[in-house]
Amino acid sequence: MVLGAASFLVAAGVLLLLRRRRGRPVPSGVATPAPPVGEVVAPPARGLGARVRALLGGRAPSDEDWRGLEEALIRADVGPAASAELVAGVRERLRPEEDPAELLRAEIVRIAGPPHELRLPAGELGVVMVVGVNGAGKTTTIGKLAHRLAGPGRQVFLANSDTFRAAAAEQLGVWAQRADVHLVAQARGADPGAVAFDAVQAARARGAAVLIVDTAGRLHTRRPLMDELRKVRRVLEKAAGDVEEVLLVLDATTGQNGIAQARAFTEAVDVSGVVLAKMDGAARGGIALAVRRELGIPIAFIGTGESIADLAPFDPERYATRLLDT
Repeated sequence: MVLGAASFLVAAGVLLLLRRRRGRPVPSGVATPAPPVGEVVAPPARGLGARVRALLGGRAPSDEDWRGLEEALIRADVGPAASAELVAGVRERLRPEEDPAELLRAEIVRIAGPPHELRLPAGELGVVMVVGVNGAGKTTTIGKLAHRLAGPGRQVFLANSDTFRAAAAEQLGVWAQRADVHLVAQARGADPGAVAFDAVQAARARGAAVLIVDTAGRLHTRRPLMDELRKVRRVLEKAAGDVEEVLLVLDATTGQNGIAQARAFTEAVDVSGVVLAKMDGAARGGIALAVRRELGIPIAFIGTGESIADLAPFDPERYATRLLDT
């Protein structure tokens, strides 16, 4: 039977595919079928900014396009409320000559707000309490913050009120040595409030400028542990007169569970600022924007690496760029 030209090309293509799958050599006389003329396969859009341009650029976006943008923001952990507000802002301002990704960048900067600057008193002891769940990067953040706040003529003390976790004092001690600051710690199982009280007394006796209090990393759903945090804050206020800052450390890879964490810690100890840890990989950190939008808690610092100097003040412009480029 004689095969037509089209049938021959199909048969040749099937033979080529079978030989490649079986690891057999392809005869030199069999030509690889070419793709249809005029067919162009576009590369996938990479990064949120590229996704925005693909959805909204060069034409009048449809309702489906706008829903696609909102879904992309939610997948970046920005959260439903913040995502809806961002989309509404871009939709209101978008014109044919405008770059939709730049409009989104401006909206992210607006919602993120200015960085939160630590409110530490001059000439007397300032107290910073640090809270967060297990594994968020709390101890590492404390070491970096101590390094940032310490300096010539400015002593910083650390208090290990995480007396529940094994090796917590040792880990905090390593960071204290790296930052060249003082550590107040007691044996495992000691009362966390007592450690905090003793630390205030020791820091004042040495004329320290700042006391950073580590607390046990705890699940925000455990009421007794959250009650213990409240007790530590009350002790600090009784001993020092005030707690200037309560910083919540959030893992940048945390999804919408970060909202529940932030809400629970705020209800327990009145969180004043967020530190976004672990922003040294592919993490977008959209959860910080969600926390800012839904709870009004400002972002203070971002952890950008593993070294002691890798803690940067929050920069809304750089944050927006990171969120759009990843």
